[in-house]
Amino acid sequence: MADPYLNLSIEHHLLQKSAPESAVLFLYINRPSIIIGRNQNPWVEANLALLDPARNNHPETEPPGLGVVDLVRRRSGGGTVFHDEGNVNWTVISPPKDFTRDKHAEMVVRALRSCDVDRSRVNERHDIVLDQGARTIEAASDDTHSTPYMSESGDPRPLKVSGSAYKLTRQRALHHGTCLLSSPNLNVIPDYLHSPAKPFISARGVESVSSPVGNILLKNDRFISTVQEQFAQLYGVNNEPQAVDEAWLEHDAIRKGYDEMR
Repeated sequence: MADPYLNLSIEHHLLQKSAPESAVLFLYINRPSIIIGRNQNPWVEANLALLDPARNNHPETEPPGLGVVDLVRRRSGGGTVFHDEGNVNWTVISPPKDFTRDKHAEMVVRALRSCDVDRSRVNERHDIVLDQGARTIEAASDDTHSTPYMSESGDPRPLKVSGSAYKLTRQRALHHGTCLLSSPNLNVIPDYLHSPAKPFISARGVESVSSPVGNILLKNDRFISTVQEQFAQLYGVNNEPQAVDEAWLEHDAIRKGYDEMR
């Protein structure tokens, strides 16, 4: 199931209805789509002319598009991201007392390192990056905020592979993020996330922070299974994973959220 509207509606339902003391892990993959934060201006964040070639408004000066790409506004803050089948999205919903902005990004880094992605770490913006330097320094193997490949000069810049966004309620905390594993569209993502109208718009919304990105080159299934293992260790749970599909749209609350997002 790769419907971004349905996946985000299920995520919101889990935030609202899961037991207050429970911890929930939700993993999903979307078809090509641009996901903007709740306080962002789409005219500033995305090249809207590329999204739907059927409208015949695709400028000749722009690169060829991928076909129809969904534009979806999520309910959490944060910046704009591009999703596709080479990107696995992860969400952890937990009690607020368990929440920090790094806790679950660190969980994902431990999963990546268990797959021998030893350049991965959490940076100061709570993103997950891959350091690109030569191995020059020693770093503790359990330190998820440093690697032996960090460059003291900052050059070459690390590649961002996962960004995060958050939503806090009185009873629940949601932390969700992306993970670029094997996106076939890496070379065109900048085209979609660069708005030609941005210089001409004065917007009050939150603007995204641009970063160089890269693929981890890891199979989706392996990433999913290792994140599940790390989540089970972190929260001491061993529940059988439950698959979601289009049948969840029959739930009234999820259908309502789905229709609102459309």
